[in-house]
Amino acid sequence: MAAVILDGKALAKKRKTEIASRVAGMKQKPGLAVIIVGNNPASRTYVDNKKRDCAECGILSREYALPEDTGEEELLGLISELNRDGDIDGILVQLPLPEAISEDRILTAIDPQKDVDAFHPYNVGLILTGKPVFLPCTPAGVMAILDEYKIPVEGKRCVVVGRSNIVGKPQALLLLQRNGTVTVCHSRTADLPSVTREADILVSAVGKRGVITGDMVKPGAVVIDVAMNRNEAGKLCGDCAFEEVSVKASYITPVPGGVGPMTRVMLLENTLKAAGLHQKL
Repeated sequence: MAAVILDGKALAKKRKTEIASRVAGMKQKPGLAVIIVGNNPASRTYVDNKKRDCAECGILSREYALPEDTGEEELLGLISELNRDGDIDGILVQLPLPEAISEDRILTAIDPQKDVDAFHPYNVGLILTGKPVFLPCTPAGVMAILDEYKIPVEGKRCVVVGRSNIVGKPQALLLLQRNGTVTVCHSRTADLPSVTREADILVSAVGKRGVITGDMVKPGAVVIDVAMNRNEAGKLCGDCAFEEVSVKASYITPVPGGVGPMTRVMLLENTLKAAGLHQKL
C-alpha cells in the first residue's frame, strides 16, 4: 500500500489563513526584515517566497539586498539599526553569506528577541533546556506536520540523518522533548542502513539526492524528507528515492510540497511571537 502523503502545502495554507486573521486583529502590524547578501539564485527564491508569504498575511516585510562585496562591519551596522527599529520584530539573515563574512558573528549580533530563525546561541540554549522562545523554522515545521496528522512521537524510535545546526541537531532535540528515542546519524555513521531500518520516524536532512533508498526504510515507518535538491532535469527532489520509499512507508512528505512550505509558515509564526514580546498584540 502506498504511503499517505503528508501535505505540507495544504497545512501551510491553513496556517497562513489563521495567521492573517490574528494579524488583522493586532494594534500594530508585525514587521520582518530580511537581509540578503549577494546574488545566490536559491537565496533569492527563498527571500521572494518569504516576502510573498508576509504580504498574504498582512505582515510588514522589508528587504535589504546588499552586494556581494558588502563588508562584515557594514552588515553588523545594519543589524544594529534593525535591532533598535520599533517597526521590526524579526530579523532574518539569509544564509549562506559570502566567505569573507563570519556567519557566527552576524547571527550573534541579532537581538535574541528578534531572532526569528532561532540561530542565536541564547535561543539555542533555551531550546536545549526545553524552554524555547522561538523554535527553528524547519524542525518546528516537521513537528507541526506530525501533529496535524496525529502521528505520535512518544516511545517511538526516531532517526535523524544529518547533524547541521539548522536542522539535524534541533530536530533531534524537538523529537527528544516529545519523548522519542532519538539517534542522530551523519557522514561518519557506520552501516547507516542498519540504523535507518530501526526508525519508526525517519527524518532525512542531508541534502544529497537518493541517499535514502527503499531498502533503508522499515515497513510502516513515517518518513520526513527535509532536503531540497535538484535532479539531472532540474526538478526539485529530496533525499529519498521517493518511488522506492513511498511503497515501504506509512506516511511520507513529498518534495516539493512537504516540509518547505511549513518552514516558511513557522517563520511567520515566530514573527508574530516576536511582535507579542514587543507588545504589539
